[in-house]
Amino acid sequence: MLFSEILAQDDVKEYLASSADSGRIPHAQLFVGAEGSGTLAMAIAYSQYILCKNESGENNGPNQACNLKFSNFSHPDLHFVYPTVTNEDVKKNPKSLDFLGDWRDFLQTNIYGSLYDWLQLLGVKNQQGEIRVEDANDMVKSMSLKAYEGGYKVMIVWMADKLNIAASNKILKLLEEPTPQSLFILISENEEDILPTIKSRCQVIRFKPLPEKVMADALMEKTGLAPREALLLARQAQGNFNKAQKLVHSDSEENPFEEWFVVWVRAAFRAKGNAAAINDLIGWSEKIASLGRETQKKFLDFCTDMFRQALLLNYQVTPLVYYEPKVEKFRLENFATYVNDKNIADIFRELSDAMYHIERNANAKIVLTDLSIKLTRLIHKQ
Repeated sequence: MLFSEILAQDDVKEYLASSADSGRIPHAQLFVGAEGSGTLAMAIAYSQYILCKNESGENNGPNQACNLKFSNFSHPDLHFVYPTVTNEDVKKNPKSLDFLGDWRDFLQTNIYGSLYDWLQLLGVKNQQGEIRVEDANDMVKSMSLKAYEGGYKVMIVWMADKLNIAASNKILKLLEEPTPQSLFILISENEEDILPTIKSRCQVIRFKPLPEKVMADALMEKTGLAPREALLLARQAQGNFNKAQKLVHSDSEENPFEEWFVVWVRAAFRAKGNAAAINDLIGWSEKIASLGRETQKKFLDFCTDMFRQALLLNYQVTPLVYYEPKVEKFRLENFATYVNDKNIADIFRELSDAMYHIERNANAKIVLTDLSIKLTRLIHKQ
C-alpha cells in the first residue's frame, strides 16, 4: 500500500514517515477518523513503511520482496484483528483468523470500506460485530513470538471500539508492557467507546474528512465520471470516500434507506388523529425490526442525517444541503417546514436513544414502535 494511493491526509503521512525515519515509533497508536477517511489504508501503508524499512516518505524502497508481500496483505509480521460474527461456516466463538481469506478479499475490493460492508460480506443477520477474548488470546500469542523477519511486529486492530470488556482487559497488559519492537495500531470511528485505560496508553492521531475536490478527482480517475457529476457526488459524500464510491452506482445502500424513511415520516404525519396510520407505523416497525441490527443502526444514522438536512434547509443554509431525494413526490423543501428548533432536539434525542437500545439488544420492534409513536407528536410540534 503506497502512501501516494491514500487520498489527502498529507500531514498524517508526513508525521508517520518522519517518525519511522527517526526511529521514534510509539508502541501504541490510535487512529481516529470517520468512515471513509482512510484510517485503515494509512495503518497498512505505515506498517509497510516500517516492516520493509522504506524511507524518504514512500513505500518503494529497495526491499522489493517485502513490499510485494503487502500487495495481498500477507506479510508474516503484519497481523489483523477485526469484528466478527458467527455464520454458517463458523458457528461458535468466532475470531479474526477464521475469516482471514474474507478479510484479504475485503481489503482488495475496497480498503475504504465500512464495518457495515464487512459484516454484510460475512452474511451477518441479527448480530453485531464484536472483537472477543479469543482474538485477544491470539494477539498475546502473535506478539509474544519473535518477528519472522527480525524487525517489528505490527498488530492492526480495526474498529477497536468493538472490543468487548474481556478482550479489552486482556490486551491492556500488552499495551502496558509491550515486547520489544512491537507496534499496535488501533483504529476507531467512535473514540468515546474505547475504554479510557486503553486510550490513555495510545498516541492519538486524528484524521480529517476528505476534501470534495480530492474525492471528485479520485472518482473521475476510477470511474470516468464527468467533472460536474463527480463533484456533486463528492459533495453528497461529506468527506466519506466509501460513500462517494457507492453513490456512483445505482444500487447504493441509501436507496432503500430513503424509501423506508419516506414511508415512515409520511405515516407519522398522517397518524395525528388517524388510527389507521398507527397500524401503518406498527407495520413499518415490524419490517425494519426484521432486518439485522447493523442495518437498523445504519438506517437510524441515515434518519438523523435526513432530519439535519431538513433543518438546514428550513433555516435556508442551502450551501450545506447536499441531499437530493429520489423517492417520487418527496420534496425535502416541503418536509423541511416540519423540522425546526421546537422539535429537532427531541427528534435527535429519540433517534439516539433508539440506537442505544438496539446496540444493547433491546427488542427492536418495541424500540422502533415507540420511536414512531413519539415522532407522530414531534413532527407536528410548531
